[in-house]
Amino acid sequence: MGMDVFGLKPKNEKGEYFRNNVWWWRPLWDYCLEKHFSVAGKVEDGHSNSGHGLNAGDAKKLAAFIKKDLDSGKALKYAQKREEEFAALPDVACEYCESTGSRTWQPHQGPNSTDAIKIETCNSCKGKGNVRPWITQYPFDIDNLAEFQEFLDNCGGFSIH
Repeated sequence: MGMDVFGLKPKNEKGEYFRNNVWWWRPLWDYCLEKHFSVAGKVEDGHSNSGHGLNAGDAKKLAAFIKKDLDSGKALKYAQKREEEFAALPDVACEYCESTGSRTWQPHQGPNSTDAIKIETCNSCKGKGNVRPWITQYPFDIDNLAEFQEFLDNCGGFSIH
């Protein structure tokens, strides 16, 4: 699943379309909400692709705020702090193998199925029994933020689909 963000009145090609899959979009939009809620908070639900967005003036304001964050190094500090916080998080129990390190699969799910295939190593935790927390799977990237800022600056308002 992804977020297709369409410019409403794009000034150029850079303002026509911006896309992130859900793994990249959530941290990007979280940044906007956390750092610039006065504008980003106007989007009814920025974490869904239900067509909500910002008008031209607010998109331009958000672009200016993000540009200032990029130029001042504030966005980079945010990214570094986030990485440090994620690195400090402890691993969590693997929910797929119940922390055993191996998994059992049913080859045929159904009323007459009794055969099971034993997998020696869990493909989620690689046999360790624990995994990194889900939140660490959502990357935040300065280059992605810069691309979004450029889109915002040129989109003439946007809607998220």
